[in-house]
Amino acid sequence: MNLALWLQSTSRIHGERPAIGHGLRVVYDYRDLARAAAQTAAQLRRRGVHPGDRVGIFMDNAPDYLALMWGVWWAGAAIVPLNARLHAREAGWILGDCQASLCVCDAGHMAQFDEASQAGCPMLLPADLLEGGMDEVSDITPRSEDDPAWLFYTSGTTGKPKGVVLTPRNLRWMTLAYLSTVQPVQPGDCMLHPAPLSHGAGLYHLPYVLQGGVNVVPASGGLDAAEFFALASHWRNASCFAAPTIVKRLTEWARAHRPDTSGLATIVYGGAPMYLADIEAARAALGPHLAQIYGQGESPMTISVLPRHVVEDEHHPQWRARLASVGYAQPMVEIAILSEQGERLPTGTPGEVCVRGEVVMPGYWNQPAATAHAIRDGWLYTGDIGALDAQGFLTLMDRSKDLVISGGNNIYPREVEETLLTHPQVQEVGVIGRPDAEWGESLVAYVVARGPVSAQDLDRHCLAQLARYKRPKQYRFVNELPKNNYGKVLKTALREREAALRG
Repeated sequence: MNLALWLQSTSRIHGERPAIGHGLRVVYDYRDLARAAAQTAAQLRRRGVHPGDRVGIFMDNAPDYLALMWGVWWAGAAIVPLNARLHAREAGWILGDCQASLCVCDAGHMAQFDEASQAGCPMLLPADLLEGGMDEVSDITPRSEDDPAWLFYTSGTTGKPKGVVLTPRNLRWMTLAYLSTVQPVQPGDCMLHPAPLSHGAGLYHLPYVLQGGVNVVPASGGLDAAEFFALASHWRNASCFAAPTIVKRLTEWARAHRPDTSGLATIVYGGAPMYLADIEAARAALGPHLAQIYGQGESPMTISVLPRHVVEDEHHPQWRARLASVGYAQPMVEIAILSEQGERLPTGTPGEVCVRGEVVMPGYWNQPAATAHAIRDGWLYTGDIGALDAQGFLTLMDRSKDLVISGGNNIYPREVEETLLTHPQVQEVGVIGRPDAEWGESLVAYVVARGPVSAQDLDRHCLAQLARYKRPKQYRFVNELPKNNYGKVLKTALREREAALRG
């Protein structure tokens, strides 16, 4: 099934409804968007793009970004959205790895390429496809459920990025998951896109096209909190996908300015750990508009869900424990906690979070060994350590690579981070392990402070809430934590910094 059939159907039923907005302005209605996709497909074919080819998109967030995605699918090709903050050499490597037929770049990214960073494929501006040959359109190219539709390249923090292959089957189940467990979408409902379209935000525009909603790119191209709340008030029933860093920025702005939040529907947070203290602060500032998803590129946004009604059920005796969890399995997947030997572990016992179902990727692009390591006996091994309770709620402890073993005791840095964040003077924190001659490993906490606080203050705070062996042996106060483009703290960079400090 070609995903472009969704756009074609919606254009016939809701042709005059807004499809894509830019700030307060409607850029495409559904009839216009379908026509733009059809003519983009015709231009791609004219330039030698065949069904199954890969087409890169290296652009900042813009309305044409979404139109180009649908044009590539209409032509039967697969999209390769590139993080807009990559260096041209990094982008060129990805385009070469997937053997892209061409790449669409906005003017700013086009200027970054030179002979050394070219990937060997043609570079086009969006207008070359969207405005060339206005009278030439193409029929939708038939595709199967298992053809590549989206190549999502991982961040590559432990080596070269890997291309996660997502098929129409994966994206269809992901879309139905959103509509069944996160929230329904009615024609005219809005999805705001302050987060990068190359990542989760791009994935989450699909339910809105299927249901006749409007996808809105802020005029700023990213997150401006005042603009965000103004857009929600204008478009109404407005939702967004947000990494925890975005949620924190919205929370801080809402605390200071107390905006009208009646236009908000749901802020879906995910993509990185969201600490309990931050969830409680966001709920107090933003109101009953929070829901959480847990997923990975390999199982796109669709492992577990903590829906709004659970976030708001404060009378439940396990409410705070559930708020600290990532919810329960979405209906199209099965979650298991497995040992290193692949055996299921008892309720409450930490192990690797594994998932299987129709939404899980078929594999990595041209990497059979990496695929075989990630998918074993039908299970996707996520690399996350977690535990299931008796009701099926999943609590994540940490990434398996971040586990610290000190004196024979397993320590999950996230638990220590959660504790430190309850101190009123701690704004952000990243906890890592370092070699220790006596204990094997010990903990170091990198702390971004809100105000005056000492290592002794934080040590007393930890000892009041945690076992002594879990407390950090060293506190390092910094102005900011290293993060990737999606707001995740880079523990690898912290470990490198620590190693350099220790010589």
